[in-house]
Amino acid sequence: MKYIHDFEIVENRKINDEYFVLGLKSPQKLPFLQPGQFVEIKVDHSPTTFLRRPISIYDVDYKRNTLSLLILIVGNGTLTLSRLLKGDHLNLIYPLGNSFSIPSKGKVLLIGGGVGVAPLLFLGKSLLEKNIQPLFLFGARSHTHLVDLGKFEKLGAVHTTTEDGTQGEKGLVTEHSLVTRNDWDYSQVYACGPVPMMKAVARLAEKRNTICEVSLENTMACGFGACLTCVQETVRGNICICTEGPVFNTKELVW
Repeated sequence: MKYIHDFEIVENRKINDEYFVLGLKSPQKLPFLQPGQFVEIKVDHSPTTFLRRPISIYDVDYKRNTLSLLILIVGNGTLTLSRLLKGDHLNLIYPLGNSFSIPSKGKVLLIGGGVGVAPLLFLGKSLLEKNIQPLFLFGARSHTHLVDLGKFEKLGAVHTTTEDGTQGEKGLVTEHSLVTRNDWDYSQVYACGPVPMMKAVARLAEKRNTICEVSLENTMACGFGACLTCVQETVRGNICICTEGPVFNTKELVW
């Protein structure tokens, strides 16, 4: 079931000049939410923002009846959201999309690039609740683009790469020793981030016969499959990411 509600902003936490986290309190008891799902936000007071913005669910706190969104400022819409204050309200359509699969056992690796780390916090918490220890690998251009690492470190070990070598191993996530060494023993890999990164992770997983799930970030203007802005080619034909995704086993995708 989908809902349209006005959420109260209870937190607007600035991480740096590019990233911030919105904490939103639901006007009623939150429904069951799953890692990988997203919301569509109506952006008021932005004259150039006509369509809702899709944002991954970053975290959920059922006791406080809140959900959190990690947002990267990329235009007028997200800039407007970054200026909201406690007590303001935000209209959301939720929960949208499918979710990551949770294995019953095994060793898992969660790989994120840039704002692609957003759905991996909720996924990590969900894995831990099922006694699956998450291992995180995050990549960014520089150390200033590695965000909220402390949140992830509470759930599991966090490894990093930066293209300029300012934190972690220098290079891309697909060049990190966690994925290049010969003792690869992951039963499942999850990834979200730039498409070239996800494609590279998918190739690594395929070579090692490992299940790989990715969360795609295609433009999703409506969330209901009506606008067709998020169509993706798959082995089943062209489908809408917002209704049949955003999470896919990489074997389904035609990239």
